[in-house]
Amino acid sequence: MLEHGGNLRDATLRFGRDDWLDLSTGINPHWYPVPALADNAWHRLPEADPALARAAAEYYDAPLMLPVAGTQAAIQALPRLRPPSRVVVAAPSYAEHAHHWSRHGHNMRQVPYAELDAALPDCDVMVVCNPNNPTGATLPPQQLLGWAAQLAARGGWLVVDEAFGDTTRDNSVAAHSGRAGLIVLRSVGKFFGLAGVRLGFVAARPTLLSELADLLGPWSVSGPAQDIALAALRDRAWQSAMRQQLNHSGTRLQRLLVEHHIDASGCALFQWWPEPRAEQFWRHMAERGIWVRLFQQAARGIRLGLPPDEAAWRRLHLALTEWTKEAT
Repeated sequence: MLEHGGNLRDATLRFGRDDWLDLSTGINPHWYPVPALADNAWHRLPEADPALARAAAEYYDAPLMLPVAGTQAAIQALPRLRPPSRVVVAAPSYAEHAHHWSRHGHNMRQVPYAELDAALPDCDVMVVCNPNNPTGATLPPQQLLGWAAQLAARGGWLVVDEAFGDTTRDNSVAAHSGRAGLIVLRSVGKFFGLAGVRLGFVAARPTLLSELADLLGPWSVSGPAQDIALAALRDRAWQSAMRQQLNHSGTRLQRLLVEHHIDASGCALFQWWPEPRAEQFWRHMAERGIWVRLFQQAARGIRLGLPPDEAAWRRLHLALTEWTKEAT
């Protein structure tokens, strides 16, 4: 399996401490307040609740959505729904996309974001994260829709992973997912801070969603996960307040990094930069109980998520100050 953030057990084993400030995931540190579950919530097999799909379609402004056990389930399944194809995955991006498209007989190659337009004529499937994970780079919706139309004309797909798109809703193409060839992935885990619920959604044409549902099989999303997500997707007041709070915190994090001579980019939930001494920075932070995400491959650098409270902000500031002094 590929390495991901949030691996605090590994951190504890490696550094011998358990007082971690976990900034490694980009998950909202202020999670949605989960409502109380019915006493029999775990008793019945989880029948699909049509109300959940409708609430998701309304929240994400999509014509039709399929609930899945996290977008990871869709990332693993989509390559199995096509015959061997020429696949371009934007790079750097969430590593699971390239990992799974490289299997099942596909001819997969990774292409830098700046070269995607030139690569379009020579592929059948293109996969893009928007905003990108981990760099936060974005592509305009009209450009993505143009690519989707070109791919659809030859039976191809554009897969757009919008897992971090909740705070930049105008950049989403989910509203156009009824068009041929466009597939949009959305995550409940990031913005709502509910990664453990393991729930995401896929927006696409009905035929493709039906094929995906058949492949994933019955009972793919637990009943409690459906109940929790239904409450979160309908809670407009919480969503509005949290969107404002996260945008403020994202700006604060970027400014804090600038104060320490770090030129970062990202979105409301994280910041990333190409750190030339990435391993040293990662170890410096770990020795102070701060777990950050180290990227050693294509996206070589560091990603930081948001601190959860003022004590955590002070702890991060102190560690960055010490790093800056060591570097000068």
